[in-house]
Amino acid sequence: MNYKKYLLPLAAGALALGLTACSEEDKSAKEESPKEEVAQEETKAPSEQDAKAAAKEMEDNLAKQQVDEKEIVAIVNKEELTGEQYNEALASIQGQMQQMGQDPNSKEAAEQLKTQTIDSLVNQTLILQKAEEAKITASEKEVEERYATFEEQFGGEEAMTKALKEQNMELGKLKEQIAQSIVFEKYQDKVVPAAEVTDEEIQAYYDQAAAQSKEAGQELPPLEEASKEIKGVLEQQQQQEKFAAHVEEIKADAEIDVKI
Repeated sequence: MNYKKYLLPLAAGALALGLTACSEEDKSAKEESPKEEVAQEETKAPSEQDAKAAAKEMEDNLAKQQVDEKEIVAIVNKEELTGEQYNEALASIQGQMQQMGQDPNSKEAAEQLKTQTIDSLVNQTLILQKAEEAKITASEKEVEERYATFEEQFGGEEAMTKALKEQNMELGKLKEQIAQSIVFEKYQDKVVPAAEVTDEEIQAYYDQAAAQSKEAGQELPPLEEASKEIKGVLEQQQQQEKFAAHVEEIKADAEIDVKI
């Protein structure tokens, strides 16, 4: 889980207006009277206002997909999941869709988001329950180290504080999510350790990537330079596939009651 996404805005900001002009237009612009300049500003304003209005409309529509914070959205092995937890997961997935250029506001997307959010929330709860049974925890030191990494990625303490404020997120809540993320990763490594990747698998991956790059008119670096990165990618892929299968197994044995 990438908890940095929780800090990303839910709606796009106002669109920047770009103006292109030929040399004659530049010349005429210099000769315009103050009155004409004011008229131009008035012409620009509606476009900027429209962009802001569209962004606000998007934000409002996304908010309509949320549920009451106190509502019980699901019960997983007698643990109640609330609307507040659902809304947090929903906001993260909405943000991911927007990052990928998809519209989370359509009717089809709304249904997909609901299903995906519930599945994500249920799966996460199951994993954390199993991790607790295994007595897996995140130390305060581990949380602080991970937080320091996030802070550095955001450009320092001031930028991080601003991002948290923009998302109405308390620092304590973020650190709670960081702790869950660390526990999640430890549990994954415990139940499905990364498998050893063979040289043949690395070569096959490289050959496929090289062929695709060639079609796109690009060229990959030599295999010797890329092998370490490819190995990491393949290890992660194999681990995630095995972990997904593990989650389905514990899901089949769980008591799950979805309320929405």
